[in-house]
Amino acid sequence: MKKNILVVLTTFLLNGCVLFNTVSYEITMRTENSGSALVIINDICTDAKNEEEEMNDVNNVFDYAAKSSQFITDQESEGKKITNRKLFVEANQLNAMLSFDFEDINDVEGIQFDDPYYYLTLNPEDSVVSTNGQLFKNKDYKRIVWDKSIKVLKFTMFSEDTDKPGIKKMSVYFNKEK
Repeated sequence: MKKNILVVLTTFLLNGCVLFNTVSYEITMRTENSGSALVIINDICTDAKNEEEEMNDVNNVFDYAAKSSQFITDQESEGKKITNRKLFVEANQLNAMLSFDFEDINDVEGIQFDDPYYYLTLNPEDSVVSTNGQLFKNKDYKRIVWDKSIKVLKFTMFSEDTDKPGIKKMSVYFNKEK
């Protein structure tokens, strides 16, 4: 999993056995530094090796991330004011939607603003599926760059192949939790 990005996801899905296929960000800038973000996490799964680990993953996703006030508090301490969060199933995949407001773009996955550009620096092995910015690659890093005239910054990252053996779809727990 990508280590230097996806801080929201680490908190949302916690450490351990929870994985996901892709994550998409749509960041709307209100000023040069503040705005709102919409994050969509696709195909949340677990690679837990036993029932106890699996139940911990289920609790982390369904209770902590999706329902608890502690998650809201944890995100606020990172500069993100949660405005909405939900889990939903689509095509037998458990997905998550999270939206938040922020006062400092640096609080959104470490995106930087250096007038006249926004940029996100990634590890060279990170997989960018799509972006409305420009993607630059070299042996040491990848970087997505947006001109500040772009008011909605978008990117999608691939995280994990969730169709490989040993991975269990967490969508099976969705109706049990409702």
